[in-house]
Order: sequence, then C-alpha cells, then structure tokens
Amino acid sequence: MEQQKSVLVLARRDHLEAMRVAAGLTIFGHQVRLIFMSQPVTEEIGTSDQAELLELSGIEPETTVAEMSAVLPLLDSGQLAAAITEAQQVVNL
Repeated sequence: MEQQKSVLVLARRDHLEAMRVAAGLTIFGHQVRLIFMSQPVTEEIGTSDQAELLELSGIEPETTVAEMSAVLPLLDSGQLAAAITEAQQVVNL
C-alpha cells in the first residue's frame, strides 16, 4: 500500500488540468495543496466540474496572482518557496 504524501500542485499553464489532478490525488489519501499561478482563473474555470471536484475533495486553492487575492489566499514569493520546500512531491502543470 502506498504511503500518504504531501503533494503540491502548481497550476501554471493549465488550470483545469491542475484542478483535475489535484482532486484525483486525494483519492489515494494524499494531502494536496493547489496553487494557481501565472494568470487569474476565469469564471468559466471557476464554475467548472473540476472546481466542484476541488470542493468535494476539500482542497482550498491558493494563488500567487494578486488579482485573485479577494477570493483566494495570496502567497508571496517566500510563502511559495516554503510550500515547495515542504512538499514531498511537486506537480507542475
């Protein structure tokens, strides 16, 4: 049986795929953290089936995008670096 891991998913290029992967990783019992990067999440993505999967899996996304700070916790570069360092595995999408 695979051991539970701390996984950080960085949503840089494909937010929808990152959301799908993050939610899927929780099926295996992994502790998952999702950080949106590069650009704001569009309304279409925010109301997608993948967004619903995140909610059902208990993942509360964070962001490094200042324009999203009103709706998601905003991480500065130091907090992002700490998240990367603390994770056992990092997935970059």
